[in-house]
Amino acid sequence: MTTSTRGTGKVPAVLVLEDGRIFRGRAYGAVGETFGEAVFSTGMTGYQETLTDPSYHRQVVVMTAPHVGNTGVNDEDAESKRIWVSGYVVRDPARVPSSWRSRRTLDEELAAQGVVGISGVDTRALTRHLRERGAMRVGIFSGNALPDEGTMLAEVRQAPEMTGADLSAEVATKEAYVVPAQGEKKFTVAAVDLGIKGMTPYRMAERGIEVHVLPATATVDDVYAVDPDGVFFSNGPGDPATADHAVSVMRGVLERGTPLFGICFGNQILGRALGFGTYKLKYGHRGINQPVQDRTTGKVEVTAHNHGFAVDAPLDKVSDTPFGRAEVSHVCLNDNVVEGLQLLDKPAFSVQYHPEAAAGPHDAAYLFDRFVSLMEGQRA
Repeated sequence: MTTSTRGTGKVPAVLVLEDGRIFRGRAYGAVGETFGEAVFSTGMTGYQETLTDPSYHRQVVVMTAPHVGNTGVNDEDAESKRIWVSGYVVRDPARVPSSWRSRRTLDEELAAQGVVGISGVDTRALTRHLRERGAMRVGIFSGNALPDEGTMLAEVRQAPEMTGADLSAEVATKEAYVVPAQGEKKFTVAAVDLGIKGMTPYRMAERGIEVHVLPATATVDDVYAVDPDGVFFSNGPGDPATADHAVSVMRGVLERGTPLFGICFGNQILGRALGFGTYKLKYGHRGINQPVQDRTTGKVEVTAHNHGFAVDAPLDKVSDTPFGRAEVSHVCLNDNVVEGLQLLDKPAFSVQYHPEAAAGPHDAAYLFDRFVSLMEGQRA
């Protein structure tokens, strides 16, 4: 990726999909070129949390909401220390932020962090195209000396695909750190960072949990060196089929019977640890309005998603695994994709979505309480 942070405004920009479809617009954010997987996000708010979610590493995000940037950028809502998206696509960027919390415009923040974007694009047409053809590689090119269309398309087709991408170690912390419990400390949790969002350990800390966030390279010995009451596996980017190390660590946790909770990438890791396969979805689930049913209660939740892969587990039966019986606990009501797993003979469960509500609805916050209940039960 090459970028320049010099003015955007009326600078021409071109978006090229790997199937040859082209959209023209204006530069938004940094000027230059960038490549990634084209995906769309259906959230109407919370774009700052989306941009800083490590799960979006190496993806170019198309916003389906037409008006983006109206609340600017503040210093409180970021989910990590930087923007992770490879590129950003919007239709009508706000000219002036209207939030009292705003410190700078979204355009300025994208430019400052070298994120190449494009505005003035018919994002409705682009989203419909991706829904029909599926997520695919894309390039955004901007500046006054744009290559010809054939050259741009060739460069897009040379970019790496998401299938087979091993990305967790690229976004995870390099050094372990601790998020202290709020109030009385009740439990200690070892959280394996595969691309964790900042709000996730905060949600656990609210419940009296001291969270030790460990690098993606952490071993089973590293996990148990903190004497955990529970183990957590986070969200993250990439193809779960490449995550052999994380699968091995999770199996070590399952063998010891320690309460375990996984979200998003962590759900896929649990699926693999139990012997299920994973597969790439046609266009994935992204946004903060995805309907999911908790099959253990029958309750329907509106949930926040960001995943392009899913677990291939049977919906209609209890499965035998090396760690006892397992079943699908949550399912997406749009397409019946597996959205959660739970073991019936060991204290372990996972969901495919983001219960920390950053950004997004609070319907799934009870999952942190369910994790606490598992640890309470194990201690008793």
